[in-house]
Amino acid sequence: MSADPASFALGLQLVPVMPIAELVDTIGAAEELGYGYCMVADEGLMQDVYVALGAAAGVTDTIRLGVVTNGYTRHPAATAAAVATVNELSEGRAFITLVAGGTMVLHPMGIEREAPLAVVDDTIEVLRALWSGEAVEWEGRRTRLEGAQLSHGAQSIPIWVAARGERILELAGRKADGLVLMAKADLADAITAAGRDHSDLTLMYLDRLAFTPEMVEEARAHYAYAILDSPPRVLRNLGINDATMQQMREAFDSGGAGAMAPLVTAEMVGAYQIAGTRGECRSQLKEMIAQHRLDGFFVNVITPGLKANRALLADIAEIVGGTPNA
Repeated sequence: MSADPASFALGLQLVPVMPIAELVDTIGAAEELGYGYCMVADEGLMQDVYVALGAAAGVTDTIRLGVVTNGYTRHPAATAAAVATVNELSEGRAFITLVAGGTMVLHPMGIEREAPLAVVDDTIEVLRALWSGEAVEWEGRRTRLEGAQLSHGAQSIPIWVAARGERILELAGRKADGLVLMAKADLADAITAAGRDHSDLTLMYLDRLAFTPEMVEEARAHYAYAILDSPPRVLRNLGINDATMQQMREAFDSGGAGAMAPLVTAEMVGAYQIAGTRGECRSQLKEMIAQHRLDGFFVNVITPGLKANRALLADIAEIVGGTPNA
C-alpha cells in the first residue's frame, strides 16, 4: 500500500516495564499528540497487556489499541477472547500483531520455541475462525478447537504479523492484514519475502530513532535484544559475519546485553535503525517511506518515565511530521 499522506499512521509500541498507571497515561499522552496506534508487547512476566489495554480503552477515544503476542505463552483461543474484549471496550479499536516468540519471553517460562511457523499459522486460523462468531470444530498442526465459540459475537479485528524469517514473512503475505517490519537494512528483502501485492497489505516500520549521542548509546545497549533471534539473512544485511556474531553471543552469555554493548559499533546501529541528526532521521524515514511504500511508523518505547517518554513521543511526532511529505 502506498504511503498516502492523508492516511500515513504514527504509532508506538510499549514494552510494559513501567507501572500500569504510567503505561496507561503514556497511551493517553500518545493520543493527545496525534498517534493513531499503540501496541503493547506481551512480555509474559511484565505488566499484563490486556489489563493495560482495557484500562487504556476507558480513557482514550481514537487511538487503536493492539497487543503484540505469540501462540506459545497464551492459547490462541484465549487470545481471541481477550482481544475481542478489548475490541468491545474500545468500540472497535482493537488489533493484534503476532510474533513467533522470542528467547527473552519463552526461556524464563521453560517453553521451547518449537515449530514457530505452525504456531503462527494456527494462531491466525484460530483467531479468524473464532472471530466469525460461529461454533468452531477445527484441528491445525499445533492447536485444536472442539465446538469453541466466543460469547462476544462476530468481530472485525485486523491481524498483523511482525516477522523476520522468510517462511513466516511468506505466511504473513498470504494470510495477514499487515506486516510489521524491523531492521532498516533488511526492509527490501523482508518485503520481497512476504511476496504479496502491497496494495492489500499494510506495511508498518518499527524503530526507535536515535537522534542524539545519548540515544545512539542507548541503542548500543539494547542491540542484543534486537538481533539475538535474527535469521542469517537479517544478520547478513546488517553486515554481521559469523565470527562477529559468535563473539557477541559469547559476550551476551557471559554478561548480558551490557557485556555485548562495547562490541556494537555506530555503523551497526545505523544499519539496524534510523540514526543521525533530527534532519537526517527525517530524511532517512522519508526515503524509506517512498522506497518501500510504508503505511506508517511505530516508535519503540522501551524504558519507564512518563515525562521522558512524552517528550520522546513529541520529538518523534515533530521529526516524522505526520505525513511522508513533511
